[in-house]
Amino acid sequence: MLHTISIQEYYNKAPLIPLVDVRSPAEFQQGHIVGAVNIPLFSNDERAAVGTIYKKKTKEKAIELGYQYVTPKLQWFLDQSAKLAKGAAIAVHCWRGGMRSHSFAEHLHQNGFKEVYVIKGGYKAYRNHVLDFFEQDIKLHILGGYTGSGKTFILDELKLMGEQVVDLEGIAHHKGSAFGSLGETPQPSSQHFENQLFDYWRHLNMHRPVWLEDESARIGYVQIPKVLYAQMRSSKLYFIDIPKHERAKLLVEEYASFNPNHLAKAINGIAKRLGGQNVTAALHALDTQDYYKVAIITLQYYDKAYLNGVAKRDPNRVQRIALPTVNHVENAKQLLAITKTDE
Repeated sequence: MLHTISIQEYYNKAPLIPLVDVRSPAEFQQGHIVGAVNIPLFSNDERAAVGTIYKKKTKEKAIELGYQYVTPKLQWFLDQSAKLAKGAAIAVHCWRGGMRSHSFAEHLHQNGFKEVYVIKGGYKAYRNHVLDFFEQDIKLHILGGYTGSGKTFILDELKLMGEQVVDLEGIAHHKGSAFGSLGETPQPSSQHFENQLFDYWRHLNMHRPVWLEDESARIGYVQIPKVLYAQMRSSKLYFIDIPKHERAKLLVEEYASFNPNHLAKAINGIAKRLGGQNVTAALHALDTQDYYKVAIITLQYYDKAYLNGVAKRDPNRVQRIALPTVNHVENAKQLLAITKTDE
């Protein structure tokens, strides 16, 4: 049977039903429903050609051209879908739940697929669902602190202790500084970052607080959803204050193994903010493998920048917590004890 279901109804059935995105590869790359598999009805060039005919000639001519592109692929559509569904149920969507998804779904149904679902409103409806999700009030605990404080490691420990944690930098594939792309895979688009963030968050208990690391509005090239970022800025900040020499040692552990050329490029990337003399000194220290000195020099900029960001917050919503070392386990325990007294 053919069924039309909302994205929420689909989630009630997932992950038992595989999801096919029939949009073009470029559309899929820009952003897609997490877990969907791309079986494109048209290639990027074919989609562009059909769109041009639709605008310059008629809808009928565009449909005719579309059929010319699709007809040779009909068996391939069945073969690829069968690999996913294994003869059972399958779901399909396009941009707005229109002709592309319905034609694809009808083709599957006519060729042996017993249960075929079309996502009502398509990817556009899904995106509205994602954006609406972040409009709700979310109780947040924001973990802040200078660069090198081991905030990500502390969040990992808090998660092991049963706390709800969302790793924004992990989802963004970037550590949030000029050095943040080192060792990371390419970043998703901002749109797909939102999709991945939603997909992780929807499994959490919305009645319990969620821990996030304090971030700028942008992590690398990826934008945090504006509504979520506004909530992050208005939520209480737990600012862990760890001595600079301790943080520098942690940064050496994290970054000294990277290619020196990549480290030099990152240093030059903040040259204007670091200052000419500091850049020269940092690059010289890098050449002599004095990574601790490199860290101390760069922290001059990052510490000042972070304090400027904290100064823009409501001081009544900032709790500074002095910690002697970067012992992630102990720091997580202390932090958790403090937040429990606040609840």
